[in-house]
Amino acid sequence: MKRKKDLTEQLKQYFGFDTFKGDQEAIIQNLLNGHDTFVLMPTGGGKSLCYQLPALIMEGTAIVISPLIALMKNQVDAIRQVSADDGIAHFMNSSLNRSALDQVKSDVLAGHTKLLYVAPESLTKEENVDFLRQVKISFYAVDEAHCISEWGHDFRPEYRRIRPIINEIGVAPVIALTATATDKVRDDIKKSLGMPNADEFRSSFNRPNLYYEVRPKTKDIDKDIVKFIKQNPGKSGIIYCLSRRKVEELAEVLRANDINARAYHAGMDTPTRTQTQDDFIMEEIDIIVATIAFGMGIDKPDVRFVIHYDIPKSLEGYYQETGRAGRDGGEGKCITFYTYKDLQKLEKFMEGKPVAEQDIGRQLLQETAAYAETSVCRRRVLLHYFGEEYTQDNCHNCDNCLHPKQRIEARDQLLMALSVVRDIKENFKAPHVIDVLTGNPTEEVRAHKHDDLDCFGCGDDREPRYWNAVIRQALLSGYIYKEVENYGLIKLTPEGRKFISHPTSFFISEDNDFDTDFTESDGGTSATDLELLSMLKSLRKSVAREKGIPPYVIFQDASLEAMATVYPITIDELKNIPGVGEGKARRYGKAFCDLIQQHCEENGIERPEDLRVRTVANKSKNKVRIIQSIDRKVDLEVLAKSMGLDFDEFLDELDSIVDSGTKLDIRYYLDSIMDADQFEDIFEYFRESETDDIDDALDELDEDYTEDQIRLVRIQFISELGN
Repeated sequence: MKRKKDLTEQLKQYFGFDTFKGDQEAIIQNLLNGHDTFVLMPTGGGKSLCYQLPALIMEGTAIVISPLIALMKNQVDAIRQVSADDGIAHFMNSSLNRSALDQVKSDVLAGHTKLLYVAPESLTKEENVDFLRQVKISFYAVDEAHCISEWGHDFRPEYRRIRPIINEIGVAPVIALTATATDKVRDDIKKSLGMPNADEFRSSFNRPNLYYEVRPKTKDIDKDIVKFIKQNPGKSGIIYCLSRRKVEELAEVLRANDINARAYHAGMDTPTRTQTQDDFIMEEIDIIVATIAFGMGIDKPDVRFVIHYDIPKSLEGYYQETGRAGRDGGEGKCITFYTYKDLQKLEKFMEGKPVAEQDIGRQLLQETAAYAETSVCRRRVLLHYFGEEYTQDNCHNCDNCLHPKQRIEARDQLLMALSVVRDIKENFKAPHVIDVLTGNPTEEVRAHKHDDLDCFGCGDDREPRYWNAVIRQALLSGYIYKEVENYGLIKLTPEGRKFISHPTSFFISEDNDFDTDFTESDGGTSATDLELLSMLKSLRKSVAREKGIPPYVIFQDASLEAMATVYPITIDELKNIPGVGEGKARRYGKAFCDLIQQHCEENGIERPEDLRVRTVANKSKNKVRIIQSIDRKVDLEVLAKSMGLDFDEFLDELDSIVDSGTKLDIRYYLDSIMDADQFEDIFEYFRESETDDIDDALDELDEDYTEDQIRLVRIQFISELGN
């Protein structure tokens, strides 16, 4: 228990945080105990702190192996802020001259340096190995550890030499960290680093706030991107292109359209790249057009969209790049433009490489193509790729879920596909299975005499695209799996064998056809009239200042967005807006209605004749019963149970009631579950916070508070100050 308290105090002392995020504390404790540690944590999860804090605590110097010089400098600068001694952190790479390198070595040998960042190329130099042998090393941290695997999206051969060099310098615990790794990559990392028994810490890959969409790539793509950015004014975004030439061209197109954009790629000189990166972080520029050289280690939480101009080379790369959007938990749109021609171009680039490397590259490309073409929930496909099951049928935040295709019965077709996999001895990849199904006598099919099988051509009444959908959705449903070790051979699972014996209903939705255009995305919330939305937010801010309460207490953003779409100008119309009940409409509504009416008159706006907005189902009976029961001071858990609701659902009902402007006094119940100091602590947090987001509150407040306690105090807070 003392150790836990010490760690929390050290966290507060060095980094100013009161609590750890996710598995951070367990990871740090594991490293302090001298154990090899493997950390799989998505972008924005707080990986760096997992080695920075133990390095500051432990005796000796931690060697941090990092692939990017710019990233090293940023992290060293950040760590130096926690100490009066600049020598606490250094980097050792090719950018240093001899005198600077001598200063680094002097600080390290004197025991001043707790973190020494080293590029893998520098680590393997003989003079550096000789120097590091003299140093007491606390542990080795291998950042961006996916670079060690040829199956990863950013394979670097020099990473393969890390373990032999560690053995030369002196053995100490190793912590490997990455934001993206499939099972195959994870095993490869541990094997290459000589840490097969490392304790693993895996965080969920699900980023619920990210919206995923794939659009067809046409000759008008530049216009499409300009239009998208104009619809999202003032928002930070990153656009990834595969070639430096396209980066330069697109940045120029954007600037010609009055968009504050700049290019970034590895061919630029270091000062220009550094200045561009700093300007983006400081919001001097809105849009970065870049190759994948940009973004690793960029700590900008409010990137609102990431666009892929070209299809990425792997889903791991795609996940890492899209992961730079919405790191603050807010809006994050991930738009990818796709055409099969780009896929063929990337395959052509692989020619001339070793055969094994070509096989891996093609398999990774096929996974990306499958993601692009599928009509299944994109979130589900992504998480499945990383070995995580997503059980919901609809994530409500990707193009396929917002515009679902009709599902069709495919029991007989699945039976055909599984039978072909069995008949070819589970020893071939998906394209070969489809060739046998469709009766395509390729050279490989004839070589294995699969054109002589009874099942050859059994599915020739369907296009290969249809069979792709069957196989992809069979993978997601657990009837088959890909044996990654053997370049994606398709194997039957026990469920697949059972299906062959006893077929049951199996529905699929056909893959998206990129020969036809998609409709405009509905992803994310946005108001029709952005000028009015800005004015409404300003009004809300001034009312909040006058009342001495946070703006969200008056109206939530979603309510303002609805107002800027349907233009309510009377109190009765305002009451139809989601989140605006009679209480809020009467208390705050007049000023907002007057502003909207004035805006409509000045701009000649014709309001919709029939003022309609999407609302939740009528729950007036529940509402009346809850209000009356709370007036009688009924225990809330008893009330929830009597209504057949679990407590989460019941709190959703309370949220809905107070957010619409009705006052609820639940102080009697709060007094029974927490003491006065706890209540005041949470209440004051909401008074001072700019957001009422529960996840943010959980992060900021002491870990002793439960989510239910925070939600209940928020309800009391909104009631007392807003309603």
